[in-house]
Formats: sequence, C-alpha cells, structure tokens
Amino acid sequence: MLLLSRADILSVFSMRDAIESDKKAFVRHTQGKATAPLRINIETDDKAGQLMFMPAYVGGDIGAAGVKIVSSFPGNAGKGLPVVPALVAAICCDTGIVKAILEGTTLTQLRTAAIAGVATELLSNEDSRIGALFGTGGQAPAQLEALLTVRRLAEVRVFDAVPGKAESFANNNRSLAWHFGSKLVPVNSAEEATYGADIITTVTTSGSPVFSADGVKPGCHINGIGSFTPDKRELSAEILGRASKIYVDSREAVMAEAGDFIIPICEGLFREDKITGELGELILGQTPGREDKNEITVMKTVGFATLDVVTAADIVASAVRSGVGTNVEM
Repeated sequence: MLLLSRADILSVFSMRDAIESDKKAFVRHTQGKATAPLRINIETDDKAGQLMFMPAYVGGDIGAAGVKIVSSFPGNAGKGLPVVPALVAAICCDTGIVKAILEGTTLTQLRTAAIAGVATELLSNEDSRIGALFGTGGQAPAQLEALLTVRRLAEVRVFDAVPGKAESFANNNRSLAWHFGSKLVPVNSAEEATYGADIITTVTTSGSPVFSADGVKPGCHINGIGSFTPDKRELSAEILGRASKIYVDSREAVMAEAGDFIIPICEGLFREDKITGELGELILGQTPGREDKNEITVMKTVGFATLDVVTAADIVASAVRSGVGTNVEM
C-alpha cells in the first residue's frame, strides 16, 4: 500500500492538474457514471465538530473508488491544527483492496479550490482583473492559487472578519501572488473587498451572508465555497436574486446541504428552478454559460465524493509514475 504525504502530493500534482481532475469528475457525475451517496455527517455531543464520511465509485474509463474521512473542527485553529483534517483511502476496483492512503487535507484543499477554478475559468469574464477573497483559513491559499491559475488578476483583495487576519494572510502569501504577477490587498470591510471586483470567492465558516448584494458590479462572477450545512450560508437571497445564472457542483448535494439555498427557499425568496445547471452540464454544453459581459453568475459548491476519488486516482497515478511515496505492508 502506498502512503502519500502532503509533500508527496504537492511534488507531483499542481493546481492545473486538480482543475482537470475536477472537470473529469463533474462530467462523469453528470453522465451518471459515478455513485456517490450524500456524505454522512455526525456531530459531536458538544457541537464542537463534525465527522464526515464520503464514499464514491466511478466506473467507465476511470475505474476509481474510495472513501474520504473528513472532519470540521473550527476550534482546531486555536490549537495550530487543521480545521478540516482529512484522509482518503483509494481502493482498487479490480480487487477491492485499499491501494493507497493519501493525506486528505491537502487533497481536499486542491480539489475544493479547483472547483472554484473550474467555475471561474468557465464563467468569469476573461478580462477580469480584480478578485476578492473572503476568509483566510486553511483553504484560502489554495483558493487564491486557483483564481490566479485561471485568470490574470492584477490584485486580489482579502477580507476576514477577525482583525489582523487579512494582513497576516497577505504577508504569508505575497510570494504566491507575485508568482502570478498579482498583488494581495488586505481590506478592512466587505464593501471594500467587493467594490468593483470582477470575481468574488467566499471560503468562510460564517453562518450568515458575508457581503451585501448592493456592492456587486454587473459582470461579476461569485464562488460560494465555505458553507456546507443547511443552517449556514455565505451568500444572501439578494445576490441570488440579482444573478443572471446560478450553477452548482451537484444539485442533489446542494439542495440537501447548502443553507445558501435552503434558507431562502424556506423564506419564500428562492426557488430550486432558478438553478441554471450543474458544472458537469456546463462542461458538456448541456446548459448555457455566460452569454453577456454584464451577467452576474454564481456557483455554489458543497463538494461530493466523486471529486475526491477521481483526484485521488490521478494523484496516485502521478506518484507511481514519479516513484514518489512510501510503500508499506499491512
């Protein structure tokens, strides 16, 4: 069995690789070639964390299977530990034997950021120059890299509700931005972040909308990444109402888990039929994409296991080709 650490994964797998893996996963999902039950969520007694289990099987030309064990413990941030620790077991479809164990926090960061990368590449205006990033947690550097991988942004404004976090993030990730010819600008308010922004990505644990719809310019593309439970949302009903087109990673998953939609539906402010389509349908040309530079587009993701399994299979294949990782006998 092959063990792959964070360093192993990053040595053989880039953000562009992750974007292409996600595209494959979206297409197989839409084509009905993947089986991915909704994630199992178990909350701890003290409500301090969630334990989640995400299995999937992808047939056809990919032939991949596996399960991700992932948790969400916001209190870990104060302990210097990952807020969303994870592990992925990749299973051989011919034998049912676990063939690899991957450090899942890194895989999750890559495949989740790549969702925003796919959506931004397909839906934002190609001449986008200003980005806005809400949230500076463990997922944020990968989200920044995904945005800069698909669009040549002159600047990315960074906002965090906790004072000082945006400045620290900008200092710690300035070299990443410079690598892409961009600069990071920490700001003190959501309004500063969104004013004139071409692309907005939210990756927070907020339970309520993180920015006002009023400050969103025509032509903006928005990625809603952070919230993944029915009682939390980052996007307001007003921004959904202003959007010309709304896309999701998995309609089944977001309608079961995304408070961004569930809450306004319960309030009578949104209807499921306002969702334009899934990203897989967009890639396959089964649903329209951006048709006007002034359209506001929104993409909401909660994630599903097909993404993890396809990404894991591609990472393992790349690691084997490169001779990376540690082989162990069980």
